[in-house]
Amino acid sequence: MARRATNQLLQKAKVSKSDEFYTQLCDIERELLHYTSCFNGKVVYCNCDDPLVSNFYRFFKENFHKLGLKRLIASCYKKQDLDLFQTLKNEKAYYCVYNGFEESDELFYFEGDGDFRSEESIELLKQSDVVVTNPPFSLFREFISQIFRYEKQFLVIGNVNAITYKEIFDLIQKDKAWLGVNLGRGISGFIVPEHYEQYGTEVSVNAEGQTVIATNNCLWLTNLELDQRHEDIELSKEYEGNKNSYPMYDNCEGINVNKTSDIPKDYDGLMGVPITFLHVYNPEQFEIVRFRKGDDGKDLCVNGKCPYFRILIRNRRLQNALKI
Repeated sequence: MARRATNQLLQKAKVSKSDEFYTQLCDIERELLHYTSCFNGKVVYCNCDDPLVSNFYRFFKENFHKLGLKRLIASCYKKQDLDLFQTLKNEKAYYCVYNGFEESDELFYFEGDGDFRSEESIELLKQSDVVVTNPPFSLFREFISQIFRYEKQFLVIGNVNAITYKEIFDLIQKDKAWLGVNLGRGISGFIVPEHYEQYGTEVSVNAEGQTVIATNNCLWLTNLELDQRHEDIELSKEYEGNKNSYPMYDNCEGINVNKTSDIPKDYDGLMGVPITFLHVYNPEQFEIVRFRKGDDGKDLCVNGKCPYFRILIRNRRLQNALKI
C-alpha cells in the first residue's frame, strides 16, 4: 500500500506538470562513481537545476578537479506569469557558471523563464558536452529528443516506464542509449517540497530535515560508456528438458520467459523477457528484436492471456554459431 501511495505522487506530478522531485546527493554520488573517466576536459550542463540548491551542481562543483572538468553550468526554470493583480513578475530565472576557481561562481539572469527548451538554455546546451540532471518526468520524451538533436552525451534520471516509450525504446534498441547502474531501490528517494502529501512507510526525513519519498520505480538513462554493459548475463537454465517452463506465445514464434535469470542458454529463437532485462542487457550477447507485440501486431499472449510488457530478444552468440 505504501509504495502504491508514493507512486501516485509521481503520477500527480506528471498530470500537474509540477515535477517537484529533487535528487539526493547520495544517489548522485552512488551513480556517478561509475563514470569518473567520462568527464575529463568536458563542459557539464545541469539544465534543470537551481545552482543555489541543486545537488547535481553541488556534486560537480565539489568534484570539479577530481573529474577534470573544463566548466560547469547549471540553470533553473522560473515561472514568468504575472501575479494575481498583474503588477509584479515572479523571480527571474538564472544560470551559474563555475570554472574551477575558489569563489568563481558567476550568476547570470535569463531574459526568459530558463526552460530547457528556451533559446537561451539551448545556447548553453550548445556550449556543453555532457548533460546531467533530473529532467521533468512529464517532459522526458521531449528532453531526450533535444539531447539527441544537439548530439550531446547525457546521464539523467527518469521513471522506469520511460523504457516503454517508443522514442526511448528505439534508442535502446539501436544501442544509442542504455540503462545506468542503479534503478528501483538503487535510487533511495527524492526530496519533495513541504506541501506534498506525506504518508506511508516510503516517506522519511533525511539528515538535513528534508522530506524524502522513495518511489522505487526510477532509473538512470545514459549514453556514457559503462563497462558493465559489456558483461555477459550468466545463463544457467536449459530449454531442452524444461519446455513446460517456457510456453510458446499464441501470436509469435517465440517462448515466454518470466525472469531474466530464467533465460535458457540453449534456445536460439525469439524469447519474450521482462523490461527489467534492459538493466543487464549486453548488446554483444543479445539482439533486441521488438517490444511487446506479436506477429499480428497485438500484445504478446500465452493461452489467451497477456503477460506484463515483454521485450523480444535473440541470443546473438547462438545465432552466430548457427551461421558457422
